[in-house]
Amino acid sequence: MKKLLLATIAAMAFVFSPLAQAQDTPLARGDVEKIVREYLIGNPEIIREALQELERREMAAASKARTEALSGVADILFDSTRQVELGNPDGDVTLVEFFDYNCGYCKRAMADMEKLLQEDNKLRVVLKEFPVLGQGSVEAAQVAVAVNMIAPDKYHDFHRNLMGARSQANKASALAAAREAGLDMDKVEASLDDPEVKTSIQEVYMLANRLGLTGTPSYVIGDDVVMGAVGYDQLKGKIDSMRNCGQATC
Repeated sequence: MKKLLLATIAAMAFVFSPLAQAQDTPLARGDVEKIVREYLIGNPEIIREALQELERREMAAASKARTEALSGVADILFDSTRQVELGNPDGDVTLVEFFDYNCGYCKRAMADMEKLLQEDNKLRVVLKEFPVLGQGSVEAAQVAVAVNMIAPDKYHDFHRNLMGARSQANKASALAAAREAGLDMDKVEASLDDPEVKTSIQEVYMLANRLGLTGTPSYVIGDDVVMGAVGYDQLKGKIDSMRNCGQATC
């Protein structure tokens, strides 16, 4: 795309250059290339400005596509029967987080989520198990789904335990986190074979695909999709904006 843009810039630079407009007869290719080169060297800011505009338009188009996709999956995204809910179930603002237990950025971002929950008693947080970092992540997500199925009241403790672990997340470490949280381990093990576990994770993959998510953490607030561990201040700002003007960016 950028190569095509540069070629377009070059053609336009030639067409509108004073030298080109002064010619009454066609120029040879070598003359054209020389004129274009000299024009762009004399006006390099054109290339930078055009590339910046292209990037802005691409980002705007991607944002618009995600916003449109949100309307088609809003029910499952915000109110799936399979999801994890923390905070105030009747909160006036919902923050959705897609995460992976082996994601270092997710581990650091957890402190942001905990701080928001502690400070804001009107905030509802929805967690989506989105294992994208290998088989260990899938195994940990499966245990997490099982925990939420049999003891949703203990999921938050389990989540803290596993996110806070320094070891690689996998089935063994996830089961250890469940045991530490006081789960009935026989029930957890039995629930791992429930088809609902696989279905829950597939549902999140579907949502992520529709929203164009490729990494973790990723957030959804209102009709805004936020990529990456953006930090407490930015998340709080978007939550405040939702309350003040009904959208994540006022």
